[in-house]
Formats: sequence, C-alpha cells, structure tokens
Amino acid sequence: MTTDPIRPADLTVDGTGLLCVTLLLRLRKQIEDAPAGTVVHVIATDPAAPLDLPAWCHMVGHDYLGPLPGSRPVYGIRLTANARATRADAPWHPASTSSRG
Repeated sequence: MTTDPIRPADLTVDGTGLLCVTLLLRLRKQIEDAPAGTVVHVIATDPAAPLDLPAWCHMVGHDYLGPLPGSRPVYGIRLTANARATRADAPWHPASTSSRG
C-alpha cells in the first residue's frame, strides 16, 4: 500500500495562540473562495486542535490530512468540491438551507 505524500500548502492559516473556536472562524473565512483540491496547512497551538480539526473536516466533508512533521503544530486539510456549507459566524453549525420571505 502506498500513501500520497502531502503536497506543500496552497494556503496557510495561522491560528497561533487562538482557541479552536476562533481558529475555525478564521479558517472558514480564509478558505471560503478556495477551489476544491486546495491543500491548507493550519498552524494551531490550541491543545484541542488535534480533536477539533478532524471533527470539523468530517462534519463539512473536507479531507483531514493529519498532523504534519516539523517543530510547529501544523495540520493538513484538502478542500473538497462537495463540502457542506457552515454559518459564517458559527462554522461548527450547518448553514441554513431555508430562506425566509
């Protein structure tokens, strides 16, 4: 079995010093116009990041690539075309699909 090497980042999101809630807000904003296939490296120092990032990726449908080797806490994500939208103010909640008239 072979594994694909993780590509260099197309986009880096620096969440140094941020709690995961704020990190996800920043991440969602910075990837909002990025195309599918974009590899994002997320710098995250919050101890909850190794749990929250894969859970968020699973929820929205992006590919979580895992922690990357190196001295900094960096995690890889590959954006997918079929990702589910989330609320801009709460990226852990699905975007509303209904409209009010």
